[in-house]
Amino acid sequence: MTEEHAGPGERALALVRGAYDLHVHTAPDVLPRSANDVEVARRFARRGMAGFAIKSHYSPTAGRARLARFVVPEVDVLGSICLNGPAGGLNPLAVEIAAREGARIVWLPTVDAENESPSRRPPDPQGKRPVWAALQEDLQRSGVPWEPVRVVDGNGRPLPELREVLRVVARHRMVLATGHLSRDEIFTVVEEARAAGVRCIVVTHPDFPTQRLSVEDQRQLARAGAWLERCFGTAHSGKISWEELAENIRAVGAAHSFLSSDLGQVHAPPVEDGLPLLAERLLALGLQEAQIRTMVENTVRIARLEEER
Repeated sequence: MTEEHAGPGERALALVRGAYDLHVHTAPDVLPRSANDVEVARRFARRGMAGFAIKSHYSPTAGRARLARFVVPEVDVLGSICLNGPAGGLNPLAVEIAAREGARIVWLPTVDAENESPSRRPPDPQGKRPVWAALQEDLQRSGVPWEPVRVVDGNGRPLPELREVLRVVARHRMVLATGHLSRDEIFTVVEEARAAGVRCIVVTHPDFPTQRLSVEDQRQLARAGAWLERCFGTAHSGKISWEELAENIRAVGAAHSFLSSDLGQVHAPPVEDGLPLLAERLLALGLQEAQIRTMVENTVRIARLEEER
């Protein structure tokens, strides 16, 4: 059971002012969402937050982001693409087109990652499945062909298609996110991405059950130059305790972490509450305001990398 939602206090709201939320699920989408792109942009404007990135497991979102920016120009809405089956998997052409349309983030496979195959997915202690898992099963019952999107071969070596994707990401100075890959796949991808010249690498929710990277793994990835994403939704849904999330941040360092929500689910708190509620919980567990501000500032560094040219 997820926690009851109460709105964030003024201290937390002030701390996250000017932040980006780089992991937001909004409508229109294949899955039900709590609010659409423009509604969330307007709410962010009222909160004084800088922007957010639209994530869909199934469709590129750069066009949606452009429209939301047109309607709410004071909020920087960012587009992305997830390299799941509907995008053609590791499809460098899809990444190229998304980049030319203005997409900022490329997620490697999420719901279609081999690591998310039902046989590999760890059981949820609350007996719940992600909403997208039910959709995957429905597609298969409908006779739609499905194969996991692999990033490495049987010996753990990076596939040629992965290297092609990384070259496109590097050329367009996009953010690469590791999606729902496994621990070993993440390490391979980070090494290959660095070699390909990718400047900004995000380890997607390293505390999530299908990743659940050890503290030492997280430290090693931080030393390799990757950012560690700390999601409100992971702890709010009970997939990790708040105490463990706070301890992981302390152990790896706020300088290598950033805050995000991973919100938009219909029964979750409103998207715009994700970052301040996360900040509030971390403060209650002993993190300092300076550490929260560092993780907020890191969202801006990631979102605005292009401006550093």
